Amino acid sequence: MSEQAPPSPPIRALIAPVTPLAQNCTIVWCAKTNKAAIIDPGGEPEKLLQALKDHDLTLEKIWITHGHLDHAGATSAIQAATGCPIEGPHRDDGWLIDEIESSGAKYGMADARGFVPDRWLEDGDVVTLGETQFEVYHCPGHTPGHVIFFHREARFAQVGDVLFQGSIGRTDFPRGNHQQLINSITQRLWPLGNEVRFVPGHGPMSSFGIERQTNPFVADEVLADA
Repeated sequence: MSEQAPPSPPIRALIAPVTPLAQNCTIVWCAKTNKAAIIDPGGEPEKLLQALKDHDLTLEKIWITHGHLDHAGATSAIQAATGCPIEGPHRDDGWLIDEIESSGAKYGMADARGFVPDRWLEDGDVVTLGETQFEVYHCPGHTPGHVIFFHREARFAQVGDVLFQGSIGRTDFPRGNHQQLINSITQRLWPLGNEVRFVPGHGPMSSFGIERQTNPFVADEVLADA
């Protein structure tokens, strides 16, 4: 009997760091249709639009994990260039989006603009992309309206600034909450499965299982001793 080739992945992704903070803007796309979403276009819109052209992708959605400048500063510019709808974050981050322009002026990103999402996202929502879909989980703590995007079949997540390789999101910003963040990680992320690979808002990819073993803030042994 001949061996069957493994099924091709339903989605593909590339990471395009943007802004002086090297924020991981992620372009994900449906492998069948080449319909793409840009997750967290924090800056450098021309670079992101060129990446779409280079990979022969058609932008369909703009997805936002949370309202901080480095994650959402170029959202308005991308929408103006493409007409694509903006989905996310949760409405509890609306106040942060309203501050993007003033924050941009303060941090040398004068082109940053606020926006009004076409769809605020709630925990348990589903967002579609081509012929595939992602699940939405509300994960407050770093910001009150932070959401993450999870593709169940691909075992892939984009988690913004909730969790990093070897670290967790800051909670010393306005309306941050450390215990909320820990709860979001342990009650929303861990149940998705140890094998899930994730793109964080900054730095290299990891998996939930590795972080449960090694992360000095949220490893199972660390929290058991808390």
